[in-house]
Amino acid sequence: MKTFCGRANPTTGALDWVEEGEEYDFHQEIARSCYADMLHDHDRNEKYYQGIRAAVARVKARGEKVIVLDIGTGTGLLSMMALTAGADFCYAVEVFKPMADAAQCIVEKNGFSDKIKIINKHSTEVTVGPDGDMQMRANILVTELFDTELIGEGALPSYEHAHQNLVQEGCEAVPHRAIVYAQLVESELLWSWAKLQHIEVEGARLVPPPAVDLCAGAHSVCDIQLSQVPPHNFTPIGPVCTMFSVDFSKPVSSAHQTHSSHFLAQFSGQAQVVLSWWDIDMDPSGSIVCSMAPNWTYPEPKMAPWRDHWMQSVYFLPAEKRVAEGEELSLTVCHDDYSLWYSLGADSKQGTETEALPCRPCCTCQAHLVWTRPRFGELNDSHRTETYVSALRSVLKADSVCLGVSDGSLLPVFAHMLGAKKVFSLENSRMSKQVIEEVLEANSMKGHVQLLEIRPDQLTCNDLGGEQISVLMGEPFFSSSLLPWHSLFFWYCRTALVNLLQPSATIMPHSATLHMVAVEFQDLWRIRAPCGTCEGFDVQPMDEMVQRSLDFREALEPEPHPLWEYPCRALTQAKAVMNFDFTQCVPQQPISSRGLLPFLRSGNCHGVALWMEYQLTEDISVSMGLTGPVNGQGACEWSRHRKQGVYFFSSPWESSGDGRASVSYNLTFEPSLGDIKMEFTLESL
Repeated sequence: MKTFCGRANPTTGALDWVEEGEEYDFHQEIARSCYADMLHDHDRNEKYYQGIRAAVARVKARGEKVIVLDIGTGTGLLSMMALTAGADFCYAVEVFKPMADAAQCIVEKNGFSDKIKIINKHSTEVTVGPDGDMQMRANILVTELFDTELIGEGALPSYEHAHQNLVQEGCEAVPHRAIVYAQLVESELLWSWAKLQHIEVEGARLVPPPAVDLCAGAHSVCDIQLSQVPPHNFTPIGPVCTMFSVDFSKPVSSAHQTHSSHFLAQFSGQAQVVLSWWDIDMDPSGSIVCSMAPNWTYPEPKMAPWRDHWMQSVYFLPAEKRVAEGEELSLTVCHDDYSLWYSLGADSKQGTETEALPCRPCCTCQAHLVWTRPRFGELNDSHRTETYVSALRSVLKADSVCLGVSDGSLLPVFAHMLGAKKVFSLENSRMSKQVIEEVLEANSMKGHVQLLEIRPDQLTCNDLGGEQISVLMGEPFFSSSLLPWHSLFFWYCRTALVNLLQPSATIMPHSATLHMVAVEFQDLWRIRAPCGTCEGFDVQPMDEMVQRSLDFREALEPEPHPLWEYPCRALTQAKAVMNFDFTQCVPQQPISSRGLLPFLRSGNCHGVALWMEYQLTEDISVSMGLTGPVNGQGACEWSRHRKQGVYFFSSPWESSGDGRASVSYNLTFEPSLGDIKMEFTLESL
């Protein structure tokens, strides 16, 4: 059975109707989950298995029959671990039906179907009794309900319900407890993701709107690979603090709670950011620990386990606060049933005034709803600003009529500051328009830049006051873009505006190039690696059907990833492989590019990284990928502001680095689809 799904095309701006097969949701949802990453997380699997074996042994030592409840079973791996460890029966709960069906297949394939019952329900809907889903309450509770923030997947309500209804009093729990840690720091890099800062343009200062400056920010956690933020990018204001712990073997409350840690400031500086992570103890003694700590907390950073399904969290204080070395501080964490937030006050134990109980941060300025955190960092990047200002300065004239085409962009503001006669800007949403209006008002520029909430193909000469455009400019940046080439939407806008452009109009950027390099990932390859027998545990956690789902993405398109968080080595040179001329309209015929990239370094090639570079003027360009040359060992430095595209190969290609093997590429840009079809093969001499 086929169905048609309507999707907004991020490149062309059109609504596309796509025919999908009946297994679409199954493939897509499993493909987008983190099951492959978790199954390749040897440290996680080993610690869970050790904890489960110990819990089973403790129950057996009491002479009891071992009944296990596994909430959020996923592939059924933890339930199979429990049976292998000697459990008598397992109830495995999985609310997501496609995954529950997959778990059933996996359990049957491994010969455990008579001792594992898959229950396709939310755990809070599971019943116990002769006619219920479970015949009796369990005496071992096994779960993997955690996310980067620990509680974001509803762990607390699930545990609360399980203790009240599904498990015996005094049950064993694996994991046994979780401990949340935090460290208060000053970081120019991280703070640039939280607030719009002052921007210098030609000796003038662009100030943020008061509402943006005072806003507490977005309530959602910023989860990143904190190991890739080197210690020189932040200054610890305080020590690593134990904020709170949760004992999962006892009744758990999902009620709002507040915990504080008191300490003396180690350095004078601006308290801005809280770095946070958690550990889980798999046993009561705390001898089996699975830690999420970043690698720079380890004596040997290379020994830190890598995982992408659990990372670390960055929280931004509602406002930065100047503190002095030796000052007594109180860091407070609050949580409801799904999220955490932090605040900083004076130490109440010393009798000093404390801040009121902090409320959950909520954006009141709308800027945090319009701009993502990487986008804030991009807008606050002074080098980037200087690059765009230099390009604008070289193309603007006193009589220039400018039109900006980007989402929530400050380029039109810069154009006015540089003396353009008239400046217009197309905004994709009312919210985005309102944020830029507040920027203009805060800088006494209201009316000098006219914001138009209208589609490019609907814009008329009347909307421009009878003027024709002499400078069409864009970063380009669009909030709907996922993959690098989706920003070619600028080209489609330019084409729609052709009748409003002066014959000699300047297009900035005037062109773009798609670049690629074949890479060996240090760790990211794990999210796409085939799953078979888990290392150290003799069961097959994946069957062919589930593996096909995890491989499904490769047949569709590359994936967007912020590669600054995922170290890799370039095995070939970086090369421009496709050109797009914005001075001309989008062509009707496809653009094709073929070629070879010889391997220059030995290693396992996991795929290719792809990004866009924009030629603003003849001598000024900006890269959304590599920010500098690849060094002799192949190390790459990537832009923190944009995601790059990654095309994973189904299995690694081994390179000897002697130039006798190459990556052969065949790329075709389809103008009607706004997409690039890609084919890669390994060529050997």
